[in-house]
Amino acid sequence: MMSPRRRRLVLDLVAIALLLAVAIVGFGPTFDGGAYLIAGFGALVIGVGIAWLCARRRWGVLPAAGLTVAAYFIFGGALALPQTALFGVIPTLETWTQLALGSVQSWKRLLTTVAPVAPYDGHLIVPFLLTLVASVLTASLALRLRQAAWALIPVTAFLVTQILLGMTEPAIPVLQGVVFAVVASVWLALRQAWDPDNAAVRIEPSATSDAATLRHTRLRRLISGTAVVAVAVGAGVATAAVASPPSTRYVLRDIVIPPFDVKQYPSPLQGFRGLVRDDAETPLFTVQGLPDGGRIRLATMDAYNGIVFNVSDEGAGSSSSFTPLRSNMSPDAEGVPGQLQFEIDELRGVWLPDAGAVRSIEFEGERADELRRTAHYNDATGTAAVTAGLAPGTTYTVDTVFPVLPSDQALADVPFAPVKMPKQEGIPDGLSQIATDAVGDAETPIKQVQALANWLSTDGYFSHGLEDDPYSPSGHGAARITSFFGGDEIIGDDEQYAVAMALLSAQLGIPARVVMGWHPDEGDTAGEFTATGDNVHAWVEVAFEGYGWIPFDPTPDEDNEPNEQTTTPRANPKPQVLQPPPPAQEPAELPPAIANDRDQEEEDDPGFDWIGAILAPVGIGIGVLAIIFAPFVIMGAVKTARRTRRRNADKPADRISGGWDELIDRAVDLNAPVASGATRTESAQVVAATMEQPDVTSLATSADARVFGPGEPTPEDVDAFWREVDAIVVGMSGRVSVWRRLRARLSLRSLLRGRTRRTRGGDA
Repeated sequence: MMSPRRRRLVLDLVAIALLLAVAIVGFGPTFDGGAYLIAGFGALVIGVGIAWLCARRRWGVLPAAGLTVAAYFIFGGALALPQTALFGVIPTLETWTQLALGSVQSWKRLLTTVAPVAPYDGHLIVPFLLTLVASVLTASLALRLRQAAWALIPVTAFLVTQILLGMTEPAIPVLQGVVFAVVASVWLALRQAWDPDNAAVRIEPSATSDAATLRHTRLRRLISGTAVVAVAVGAGVATAAVASPPSTRYVLRDIVIPPFDVKQYPSPLQGFRGLVRDDAETPLFTVQGLPDGGRIRLATMDAYNGIVFNVSDEGAGSSSSFTPLRSNMSPDAEGVPGQLQFEIDELRGVWLPDAGAVRSIEFEGERADELRRTAHYNDATGTAAVTAGLAPGTTYTVDTVFPVLPSDQALADVPFAPVKMPKQEGIPDGLSQIATDAVGDAETPIKQVQALANWLSTDGYFSHGLEDDPYSPSGHGAARITSFFGGDEIIGDDEQYAVAMALLSAQLGIPARVVMGWHPDEGDTAGEFTATGDNVHAWVEVAFEGYGWIPFDPTPDEDNEPNEQTTTPRANPKPQVLQPPPPAQEPAELPPAIANDRDQEEEDDPGFDWIGAILAPVGIGIGVLAIIFAPFVIMGAVKTARRTRRRNADKPADRISGGWDELIDRAVDLNAPVASGATRTESAQVVAATMEQPDVTSLATSADARVFGPGEPTPEDVDAFWREVDAIVVGMSGRVSVWRRLRARLSLRSLLRGRTRRTRGGDA
């Protein structure tokens, strides 16, 4: 038959595991896949094992803290960062570096990454570290204290932290609440029932006891226990029901502001004509692996304000909602997988070229770490940005999925996707009628879009407005779009045609957005592609239900130029049509200038990198030292306050008793097996035998005499008694090792031993 001690141990371990498991399971909606379960339950086993070992060996706080830190770095590779560990198990220098930084940075990354997050981007550090610390604290309190209710404090804090770090939509709230409430209630009830010391006297039924009375007692206990469980279940269900609606569940993810705001940078479309004019032959970047028909995307814009097309804060997925890179981006993308190799040459700015629906981006070279930390991606628009800025030699690999474009027949009866587009402002008057006339009798969505694109590409003329080109001002503000449609001919380049089609589509309720990027011209071979200002393009994407965003090119062929006889001469423009655009709508060189200014500012600040390189490790070192020495400071303050309170008690006799209590507590912290409730003589015998301090016996007799003797001890008696106490304490500490003295400083035994202190106690 299992002994009571072992039975209680099994009960404690099972209850602890179940309570911690409730919080671990709650991480489900936050992570992609089940790797978080391995990290969480692995940390649970390790943490409970550390707590059990320390309790069995009677080790204090310092050994437990040391073992916890060691376990974090030893097992963190296998459970939280297997991609950095040798064979997925043995930690490497990279593993330890990421674990050290992740203990501080992983919380922010988890909250600023779109969920469900990838399990192997360092995010598993959060459930692993939280569970490890919570399991050590919970199990330590449960195994060491008679009142197991104290163990509910860390496990409840763990559950609350998991909720705050999780999602608005919880995992299984009702079941979580019920399990937590029932396990906690049953655990505490059984602990109380199985405690052999829960009463001063144990009354055993005699042979003449009434059997009916005994059965009545057992029935009453059964009913009481059932009522407790029922109340716990009801409380759990009610709590979970209240917390489950998304409108009343508050999480940190809803209030943490992502660190990157792309709207602080100008729209790349403003620099379109600048690229065409100044970088026609300049290699901006090269890409290898681009398939036939592949398009390289620089930026996607869906909001118009009468001056510029830019990203928005509203609409489908929010085109300005960028999140840090992760390894599970575009999880719902379907199509042909591909891998592209990019190498930046002369392209500048923060916008990072990519293609398709990007799954992951891996940087290479000296700036790889800096670029990886500052890179962001928008799943809704397929665009990427890196705040560190592009520079010559930047190379990176893009794992992506190229969607298969549907045929016209496949889109014949497909409606537009029900996406909410941002409200367009500053649209020139008359575009609604132009859009209606352009669509004509087209009824189906695909025919309407094709009618708009075909009308612009066949009735319009192409011109960049450069030297020897027909007059075509840059920009796409309201004045430029008005002149675009108000002249004798429609004339412009990709910038004007893409914006014009997007604005016309908006008048008809068609979800359309403008994309700027590159793609090989007809006749170019796929494979390696060099992007220049000569082959930069802009096009329109329209959302169809079930197929996503489909590209359309409304721009005429470049050789489709107007005749000189029909083109209004540049020297004699029509004032009502060719009015110069406002200054804000023609910042052709604005993005390159800003990028160059930023690069120059970074070059002019040679100390920035050095400061970061010095402050980062210093800050981490200070943080580690603070964590290591915090237990010493806290326990030292608590025990110093206890000594001061005893030394300055109101009554002289209480100061004598306090001095004796101080001596016994110091002996207990040094592992002296002094029993709770023992008399001074009994305690003195134990201390004298185990700590080799024979003077403690006479001190016990002196304490009894001064406490129980006639009259109150004089201040001189109190001072002399405390000097003897301090001398014996110094003698005890000198007979043990330094390691044992450090453990004694952090020991909780004297604080938690629960022995009854007697103000006037003594031998009885």
